[in-house]
Amino acid sequence: MADIQLCALDQVPNGGALGLEATLQGQPAALIAVRWGEQVRVYRNRCPHFSIPLDYQPGLFCTYRNQLLMCAHHGAMFRFDNGDCIDGPCEGARLDSVRAYQQDGSLWLAEIQGANEKVHA
Repeated sequence: MADIQLCALDQVPNGGALGLEATLQGQPAALIAVRWGEQVRVYRNRCPHFSIPLDYQPGLFCTYRNQLLMCAHHGAMFRFDNGDCIDGPCEGARLDSVRAYQQDGSLWLAEIQGANEKVHA
């Protein structure tokens, strides 16, 4: 099974976020890619506070100072670089990270997402 291409890297705005869809463990999964400069991280689009999406409308995300992602529902603030919640009702929690990498101007999901998790097209 091959890795999955998520999007072109330039689709993820610098200092911003892009909503994405993929299939993880045979189930549809809402994802979010955040970017600052050449760095990009991918997380599940799910706030650890109430397991609800982070976007205020599908695909529209709040970011702060090009380095923090804000949950539109309860104001929790998450660092782009590691998904840590640094302010809000779930302070100390973390977004679920999804293994991804950059290659040839694109953002890719790695085939294996942990010990027993595989990414499917």
